[in-house]
Amino acid sequence: MTQTVDRIAQAGTPQARVEDWLARFEAALAARDIEAAAALFAVDSYWRDLVSFTWNLKTVEGRDGVAGLLGGCLETTDPSGFRTAEPATEADGVTEAWIEFETAVGRAKGHLRLKEEGAWTLLTSLRELKGFEEPQRERRPKGVEHGVVRGRRSWAEKRAEEQEKLGYDQQPYVVVIGGGQGGIALGARLRQLGVPSLVVERNDRPGDSWRKRYKNLCLHDPVWYDHLPYLPFPENWPVFAPKDKIGDWLEMYTRLMEVPYWTRSTVTSAAWDDEAKQWHVTVDRDGEQVVLTPRHVVFATGMSGKPNLPSFPGMDEFQGDQHHSSQHPGPDAYAGKKAVVVGSNNSAHDICAALWEHGADVTMVQRSSTHIVKSDSLMDLGLGDLYSERAVAAGVTTEKADLIFASIPYRIMPEFQIPVYQAIHERDADFYARLEAAGFKHDWGDDGSGLFMKYLRRGSGYYIDVGASELVANGSIKLAHGQVDHLTANSVVLEDGTELEAHVVVYATGYGSMNGWVADLVGQETADKVGKCWGLGSDTTKDPGPWEGEQRNMWKPTQQEGLWFHGGNLHQSRHYSLYLALQLKARFEGIETPVYGLQEVHHLS
Repeated sequence: MTQTVDRIAQAGTPQARVEDWLARFEAALAARDIEAAAALFAVDSYWRDLVSFTWNLKTVEGRDGVAGLLGGCLETTDPSGFRTAEPATEADGVTEAWIEFETAVGRAKGHLRLKEEGAWTLLTSLRELKGFEEPQRERRPKGVEHGVVRGRRSWAEKRAEEQEKLGYDQQPYVVVIGGGQGGIALGARLRQLGVPSLVVERNDRPGDSWRKRYKNLCLHDPVWYDHLPYLPFPENWPVFAPKDKIGDWLEMYTRLMEVPYWTRSTVTSAAWDDEAKQWHVTVDRDGEQVVLTPRHVVFATGMSGKPNLPSFPGMDEFQGDQHHSSQHPGPDAYAGKKAVVVGSNNSAHDICAALWEHGADVTMVQRSSTHIVKSDSLMDLGLGDLYSERAVAAGVTTEKADLIFASIPYRIMPEFQIPVYQAIHERDADFYARLEAAGFKHDWGDDGSGLFMKYLRRGSGYYIDVGASELVANGSIKLAHGQVDHLTANSVVLEDGTELEAHVVVYATGYGSMNGWVADLVGQETADKVGKCWGLGSDTTKDPGPWEGEQRNMWKPTQQEGLWFHGGNLHQSRHYSLYLALQLKARFEGIETPVYGLQEVHHLS
């Protein structure tokens, strides 16, 4: 092992060090010398694999973790052809390189970070399957059969016939439940890969899941972060898109990408037939009952699940309007009324601001501390190096940005995030001082790592400020603190006895785990078998252990055969839809997919 460290340390240029490491890594793999391959990693090291080795989304730590992964995957993966994709770089004692390689069944890309002791981080990600490449660029379809063909059918006729037969004469291999951004992105991937699939959506049109939200909703993430697969937003697209504009884009995208999509279709039940190895999915299609028999079902119902509507004493006595934030109709009807919004995260702030703009007397009930970050500061200091015009000018494509993001293992991501939020704190010190002076309870996460880690650790407790925080700081939006005790006919009463007069109460109280939909449609036994979705097991607030190393149950096999979850923000819907689609394509084509490190079930509160 001493010789290994010396050779890495003395190998000359960054490019030479990377090439030397790759050559020795490949040689050890070819010789099936797992101990030698593991010795090329630092003692504190991390290997994140996205499907290429593990047919899973899996992160292992340290040399023992590397050895375990290789022991379980090396023979079937048979990797080869490791090479750099562009010149290596070095900064602060860390050498970085983009790499490419092949496996027995696919082509992969990755990212390597080397320290003197060996590999510190390694990302490996499957990009395509050999023999089943997407019809892009030089492989794009011709689109027409030149010549004179008797009885020729047009594209529109063929498309209409396909849509008419799907779900009746021809069964989909995959049914995707939920036709929002996640379902649409996955549907587009599956379509391009030639996997018979169907996206089932209860709304009238693609994009309605956005159109039906409160009317002032806009994306809080910038446009460069939010592209969908294949079709990026136009270069004149607004930085923060209004929700109705996003709805129109999703509807257009669904048509242009020919995503097989049923509207006005509600899944009422789903049952797994273990003998036939298929699902029976019952769909109410605009009043018609249809039973689909796919091999795989994907729940694409967002990163969260069903709305968490609390049950407080007196709710049945309250004489005003009350609803969950997901059902908020907008502020128009509440001009001059007293509004109480229970919650203090993204939706709560947006709804409070809109109500205030329309003349309502607004009180926000803050039940626990919330992390706030100004949108401009997040763009400049948090996302700008990867997702911005300056990133585009520097040659950082969306795919490259996604892989850079993915190359940082979740265990050490706080190390990268803490300095960002320290810089934001310093830049906006006056802003935070005014918020706290107004009585707003603010935090930076359990370890100071800020917004993105909060999002990954169960997705709550933050607000990207696009204006509402100023209304809180100057007192325009009133603050109350504590838990709700009960409601009366015309007020909300907190545990300390504070009584807040109200004509409307909005419960901005978040969402449950996605497996709540599984409990409703498949059964509680299957939901328990799968376990909770989302969260890393970081043992921080709202994210109890044990440590998982990846998002629970997302975009990867679960304990229930044929059951998958897909969701998250637009960035995650874009990026991780590739890996989920490749896993489904491999199964469709009969490729062996031995899963390494299937997630265990931990029953979380």
